[in-house]
Formats: sequence, structure tokens, C-alpha cells
Amino acid sequence: MFSPEGPGLRELAVQALSSVERGYDLLAPKFDHTPFRTPDAVLDAVAAALTRMGPFGNGLDLCCGTGAGTVVPARVCRDSVTGVDFSAGMLAVARRRALPAGPRVHWVRADARALPFAPVFDLVVSFGAFGHFLPRELPGLFAQVRSVLRPGGRFAFPLVAPPRPGSPAYWALLGFDAVMRVRNAVWRPPFVMYYRTFRPSDVRRELTRAGFRVELHALPEFGRRRDGSPRVRLVVARRPAR
Repeated sequence: MFSPEGPGLRELAVQALSSVERGYDLLAPKFDHTPFRTPDAVLDAVAAALTRMGPFGNGLDLCCGTGAGTVVPARVCRDSVTGVDFSAGMLAVARRRALPAGPRVHWVRADARALPFAPVFDLVVSFGAFGHFLPRELPGLFAQVRSVLRPGGRFAFPLVAPPRPGSPAYWALLGFDAVMRVRNAVWRPPFVMYYRTFRPSDVRRELTRAGFRVELHALPEFGRRRDGSPRVRLVVARRPAR
């Protein structure tokens, strides 16, 4: 869970009672020491899968946070990598991060729902950010991603299989989402973070509606569940060449 270098209970409480942007500004210096950061094992597996599909030219890390996931496009893109996030605090940490030598790196503060880019990217990745978007926002979000991709470009992100109903993980996520809904019903500004709203079937449907061709690739590093389904998949949504 939280390491000794991570935030304390009071810090987490202050963050939870803030807006999403302000909350992450406060959490940024210690974010990499929390369980909210995407594990290196996931980043390495995604990088390995994309290496087999690449190389790519220009890459974008959507909702890059502290830049932990930006290492992935930095490994597989030859020309440039851009990290975009709306938290100034998270970007300040990202700018101090050491990334693999090679492509040029740029950091941009912007909202993922209104990206300030032309269609110049060959690859867009994102890690752990989709819980901050309500289901009704997905069509607009995916349309924004498509708008910044070159024809033939790919939008890739890992997707963990949902926990089985009745399992401890199922009840933990259900409880977390319930607490957040109560919090947002009685406190302003809202803090949007839900774990059970980004459903695989909805994601694939909305990506297809946004004009993507969607593929699912099992990440073998994480094995399979008892029913044979992958524990973690890589979603690869391609903007058609025409």
C-alpha cells in the first residue's frame, strides 16, 4: 500500500476534499509513493507489447501525471514524446523525471477533454486516468484522442479484468465508489474518481463509435484467470488510415 515516504492520513483527507486538479497538485510530491501509481510491471509489459508493434514517431502520454508512464512512449517513439496533464503540481514532478535518452520530451498543461494539438501523433498512451471521467464524457474524450492521431495512429492503454462478484477486490472497489458518490453528493467541488465506471464492454463500444478499430491483446506477463481469460489486456485502438 503506502510507503513511509507516501502521504499521511491528513494529507489524503485534504486531497479528497479538494477538486481533482487541486487534489493532485497537493498529492504530486508524494504520488509515486502511493498505490495509485501504475506499477512498473504494467508499464514494462505495455512497453514490450508496443515495441513489437512499433517503432513510432511522435508519442503522447495522456493524463501523464508525474511522468511515470511517459517512460513507455519514450522507449518506443523515435522523434518526440509529449506528456499532457491538467495538474501543474504533477507536471512539476514530471519535469524532474529522468527518461530514456532519445526522443525530445515536452510537458504541456491542458485538459484531456480539450487537447491543444493538431493530428501529429503516431501513438497515444494513458495509464490509470480513466476513473476521472464520467461515462458520459467518454465519447468526447475518445474523439479528442482521435483528433490528435495521424491516420493509422494508435491509442493504447492497459485494462485489468474486473474482479469477480463477491471477491474481496469486488467489495473494496464497490465500497470505494459508494463513498465517492456520497462525498460528491454532499461536498463541493466534486472529486471524480470511480473504479467501476470504466467497463470493458462500454470502452470498446465507445471507441468504435469514435471511429477506432479496436484490438485486445493479452499481456502474458500477468497470466490468466481460472476461466482462461487474461488478467490484463492491452487495448489498441487504431485510427483508420482512410
